[in-house]
Amino acid sequence: MLDWLEEAEIDRVGCFKYEPVAGASSNALGHAVPDEIKQERWNALMERQQKISARRLKRKVGTRQQVIIDEVGPTVSKGRSKADAPEIDGAVYVSSRRPLRVGEIVTAKIERADEYDLHGSVAGF
Repeated sequence: MLDWLEEAEIDRVGCFKYEPVAGASSNALGHAVPDEIKQERWNALMERQQKISARRLKRKVGTRQQVIIDEVGPTVSKGRSKADAPEIDGAVYVSSRRPLRVGEIVTAKIERADEYDLHGSVAGF
């Protein structure tokens, strides 16, 4: 799975540790995986994906992205690109000399990236 994840280079990946759900046919499989192993596997997958995500987001540095503003701050506001789902995916943190408004769409020049988020400034400033 980890090798496939590296090869596929998916933008966003989430995973969960299986837990029985009332009425699910998977409950009949038996032989539950111990919690420690579930945690180790979850950690390994998320660690690998974090590196992939950082590498993919780094490619966006220097580009201009359309960002919808979700939260405003005095100098830095939080938004998301067209590819980002609210409250699930990473964010785009945008600095601006002028006040921004929630719901406003701005063009941001991306200046840096981390594992999950992009950071930039309103283009033209």
